[in-house]
Amino acid sequence: MKNEIRIFFTAMMFYTQLPCPKWVDHNPEHLNKSTRYFPLIGWLVGGLSFLAYWISNFLFGADIAVILSLAAGVYITGSFHEDGFADVFDGFGGGWTKSRILDIMKDSRLGTYGVVALIFLFGLKYLALHQLVLLNLPTAPPYILLLFFVTYHALARLTAIQITFTSKYSREDESSKSKPIAKAYSYKEVIGAYVFGLAPLLVLVTLYWQAIFVLLPLFLLYVISQRYFNKWLDGYTGDCLGAVEQFAEVITLLTFLVIWKFL
Repeated sequence: MKNEIRIFFTAMMFYTQLPCPKWVDHNPEHLNKSTRYFPLIGWLVGGLSFLAYWISNFLFGADIAVILSLAAGVYITGSFHEDGFADVFDGFGGGWTKSRILDIMKDSRLGTYGVVALIFLFGLKYLALHQLVLLNLPTAPPYILLLFFVTYHALARLTAIQITFTSKYSREDESSKSKPIAKAYSYKEVIGAYVFGLAPLLVLVTLYWQAIFVLLPLFLLYVISQRYFNKWLDGYTGDCLGAVEQFAEVITLLTFLVIWKFL
């Protein structure tokens, strides 16, 4: 149990900016195993994002509350996934070969493709989340909204981490922001990722059975992303995982919006 706690805090240290105990370090073995807790980090980010929304909605109203909840998620993760999302658009927008795409994605500078992609990303996130909280959720108990926040963050991370289970790491020099989570995995990482990734959805399904349909577009995202990255990069990088995670958040929000309209 003590070792699992250390692995969890390693995941929290790697995927968020939240304070961790001083005895937690960047042990490569623990970083590999922390994959199992990636969706569980989604619970944490989703819960804190909900808290930011709930307090802000009480003080300022839903419009500002949605923005502050998104800002909270960005702050908690240190823009970790958004950075990968922008880098992927820059890389694939400006590169036509594997080496060129990888070089562009590794560049710390942000290009036009990345900027435009981020504008559309946050625009869609804001509008979808805003519509959701105004559509049906205001009449629901607060725990329903909390469950919704946790679910969409956990599912997004599960969708991204699946790629590491079925593809290889792309960079020959093994230099990447996600190198530690790309080296190896065992059945414990696979089981842990699916348990923590699907558990919030299963609870939500007991309340709204239609929510199960969100898995279909997420599965399509996983299949298309895996094939696309394998075609161009012969695998994936940390930026690729970040891009898939962000795409998954948007797709989950939009799918739930469609489902909620017909409840």
